Amino acid sequence: MKNIDSKNHVTGKSVYVDDIPVQTGTLYGAIFGSPKAHGKILKLDFSDALAMEGVEYIFTHKDIPGENQIGGIIKDEPLFAENEVHFMGQPIAFVVAQTEKIAQNAAKKINIEIEDWEVITDPREAQQKGQLLFPPRTFKMGDIDNTWKDCDYIFEGKVENGGQEHVYIETQGSYAYPMDNGSIKIHSSTQGATVVQKIAARILDIKMHRIEVDVARLGGAFGGKEDQATAYACMAALASFHLQKPIKISLPRHDDMMMTGKRHPYSSDFKIGLSKDYKILAFQATMYQNGGAASDLSPAILERTLFHSTNTYFIPNTKVTVYSCKTNLPPNTAFRGFGGPQGMFLIESAIAKAACELNISKQIIQEKNFLQENDLFQYGQVAKNVNVKKSFETADKIYHLKKIEQEINAFNAQHQNYKKGMAIMPICFGISFTKTPMNQARALVHIYQDGSVGISTGAVEMGQGVNTKMIQVAAKIFSINSNRIKIESTNTTRVANTSPTAASSGADLNGNALRIACNGLLERLKQTAAKMLSCKSKDISIQDETIFQKDKKTYILWEQLIETAFLNRVSLTENGHYATPVIYFDKSKEKGHPFAYHVYGTAFITVTLDCIRGTYEFDDVKIVHDFGNSMNTIIDNGQVEGAVVQGIGWMAMEELSYAKNGKLLSNSLSTYKIPDIYSVPKNIEINPLKTEGPEVAILRSKAIGEPPLMYGIGAYFAIADAIKAFNSNYKIDFNAPFTPEKVLMRLYQK
Repeated sequence: MKNIDSKNHVTGKSVYVDDIPVQTGTLYGAIFGSPKAHGKILKLDFSDALAMEGVEYIFTHKDIPGENQIGGIIKDEPLFAENEVHFMGQPIAFVVAQTEKIAQNAAKKINIEIEDWEVITDPREAQQKGQLLFPPRTFKMGDIDNTWKDCDYIFEGKVENGGQEHVYIETQGSYAYPMDNGSIKIHSSTQGATVVQKIAARILDIKMHRIEVDVARLGGAFGGKEDQATAYACMAALASFHLQKPIKISLPRHDDMMMTGKRHPYSSDFKIGLSKDYKILAFQATMYQNGGAASDLSPAILERTLFHSTNTYFIPNTKVTVYSCKTNLPPNTAFRGFGGPQGMFLIESAIAKAACELNISKQIIQEKNFLQENDLFQYGQVAKNVNVKKSFETADKIYHLKKIEQEINAFNAQHQNYKKGMAIMPICFGISFTKTPMNQARALVHIYQDGSVGISTGAVEMGQGVNTKMIQVAAKIFSINSNRIKIESTNTTRVANTSPTAASSGADLNGNALRIACNGLLERLKQTAAKMLSCKSKDISIQDETIFQKDKKTYILWEQLIETAFLNRVSLTENGHYATPVIYFDKSKEKGHPFAYHVYGTAFITVTLDCIRGTYEFDDVKIVHDFGNSMNTIIDNGQVEGAVVQGIGWMAMEELSYAKNGKLLSNSLSTYKIPDIYSVPKNIEINPLKTEGPEVAILRSKAIGEPPLMYGIGAYFAIADAIKAFNSNYKIDFNAPFTPEKVLMRLYQK
């Protein structure tokens, strides 16, 4: 089945927040953000701004009837700064005017005086000064302290990885307007409709049932709208509640980049110990997460970093500690992979360091330490249905690793100023929210009198094709044409208490809830058909909109069955509730079974390096991926391709740059480089690993959103391999992204 949104996207008919027809009297908002990264507010003067024609009101923390607090996990983030500012761009006031232009111009006329305080942007410095967002956490297994003496080889190193800007096509935005009886309706570009509902109710000091949040679709998110969309929805809701008028806000790209958090940069130290036969006996690491000025989702992201800090490898003795450091940057937040990529880059770097020092191929150490069935993860879960070795062997069989290596060696021997490099990137990614209560979902299904079907779930469509997959679930269960089915917008009045569409769990959670609802309806319809045919319901089935009795076609068609059910007062509406079974985690012990299943895969990445300029082109990314039983190969392959390119962007070119005073220097798409058509791999090949997906995955189709991003990590090591082919003196180091400037310095390193 093709993506149901493709045609409307291409023809410009898809409706986003900024496309919603505005009501008469709609006002527009603009944010006045702090011009400094840290300090005390001494003076705030709105007189010049308020004097402008068309300015209606300027909101500050004083206008909030409830609690000036939008923190989700930890309440440490005000909607509007009160007496202090903690990052450049932190919202201080919300200007509401008759047009967007007037509001933006008025914001520029606000006068403020701030007493300068020390600005910290480096997480290690923050940790040394005791500036932590919350206490550190440690995962450990075995006896790390007494294992080092048994190691034949011990290596230590430092790893730096930068952040990453989401660059969703649709910037943050919201449209709010008053409803009857003191209620507010909010159209929000958010991954978490319930989060917006809950926090808006907190801000306005009203109950959640007075807040209706509606989400049609997002123009991209990648995690950047899981938590951070909330502030802009709350500002619009506050102004609408106070003025009793519709309020719209849509951030300019420059403001969006300046005010919003990114993927967390990490600075890390590692120590790795191996035996003579290259088995990893011990791995110890300390990681410093740059959390920014408030917690946001950093606690959960830190946790997933720990979960994925050993990637696809069994290491019997581990100790990994992560500090979440408070700096004067915008609060960093979710980004595809949610802390997992940072953990994986660390262990892959440690293995690369060991391989370099031992003068052996990194592949040797990787293969020696692949997870096997019933191995123990450091967080206590037993590894089941492990496919990492199978994915590697399948990739080798399909793509012929030795031949690739021979071709690279032959090319490098013939070319002086161009060198090729290669890397193998295996992945193991756990699927579930690591906070157990979030692993639940609901679905509401209506069958109308004419046989058409309406579906509401908590899943938010943001380009990943979840709406298409939901239609596939219903169409398969009812055995009807997909044209009969409509996906409604995600709305808190139809489906309440939703988890954000995140953690690669949107299709699994909502799809299983939908499955339960559809099966409930199907059973009632079978009973109706059984009465019509004077038989037992177990003898009834529906195939291609026709009712069968014991595999024999009857005269009853889908529409006739629905009409009969309605006339006999059979309920044609059903709710489905799903909670992922088995999963749990005890934070007091840092042990449990947090994941429903794992996704595995292997990628071979090759690059050609221009050794004069330091520039590079990615030739091939050849992947064997564990899709389970994919329910939509077109959508799933598209997700792999997009994720790989996004991962390569993070590793190779997307460089966030902040000045010492906390100002974002890479604050536009002219100064922040994302992959374009010239920088994507020339060839991406994807082959599915032949496996039977787990029962908890919807229709046994494994989650696809996040895992493939980690293949992009191999880009870093492919570049390093090419540098080594040119400069034999190069000792691999780990400072991502591997921009051409960094590459050039290492090509001529002595």
